[in-house]
Amino acid sequence: MTDQGRQRIDELAQRYSVGTDAVMTLLRALVNSNGTMAQFNHADLGGGGQWMRGGMTMVGDMFNYALKAKVDGLCSELSQLLAQQPFVPFSASFQSQSQGGNLHQGGDAGGGSVSLFVPDPPRQASRQWWPAELGFPNGSGAQNHVRYAYFNGARRLAVELNGHVTVYDALDHEIGGVSQQQGSGGSLTFTSQHGTVSISNLPVLSVDGVPGTAPEPRQPPTPEPSRAESAQESDIFAKIERLADLQKKGILSPEEFAAKKSELLSRL
Repeated sequence: MTDQGRQRIDELAQRYSVGTDAVMTLLRALVNSNGTMAQFNHADLGGGGQWMRGGMTMVGDMFNYALKAKVDGLCSELSQLLAQQPFVPFSASFQSQSQGGNLHQGGDAGGGSVSLFVPDPPRQASRQWWPAELGFPNGSGAQNHVRYAYFNGARRLAVELNGHVTVYDALDHEIGGVSQQQGSGGSLTFTSQHGTVSISNLPVLSVDGVPGTAPEPRQPPTPEPSRAESAQESDIFAKIERLADLQKKGILSPEEFAAKKSELLSRL
């Protein structure tokens, strides 16, 4: 990060009454999505939350409108700053730059154009894993072992998982991020204006450059209930039916039936 960029980060932190680390947390998240969204977790920002360009802001304290306005203001200004940059570094190199060292002497950190980042060496600036014909993504990021790049003009979503690159037709989705559920065989989902959607709903255009269908992530088999468990469940349901008959005959009151039914269901 340049001296000029560091001064702008400090200025934003003072103006929004947060620590510089909180501003850097949002900036890193925005870099990962090319300025389109930010998923964050920081004490100065109320814990976990999410911001998407276009108006959606979520914070841990959902009725704290002042905090929402603070997060929206910070993310909006940082997104605009990123849009002015001649290049945006990949997340790995950006994290190392933001921790100090290799600072470039910049100009005025006030208004006007601000150069945030020191350019990567040429060999590092060309880390492109998606098909070259897609061009430059509108948003990109990484989580766990998944990398994604979204190309709005071409309506394409490229995802790298386990070393294989799959290109999807994004249809009408404005994609803001891709994530993988817990576990090595967890399914992939993405966020758009339609909410959280399974990536399996998108048509597959190619896998590793070859037209075809992406293999479904292996899901762990659902364990079948043991005979003892099945017998226990059948016994509980039979008892509930008998209790219902007793209530109909007036032997049990509705309150007694409800209490006993709740007790039996808690054993499942």
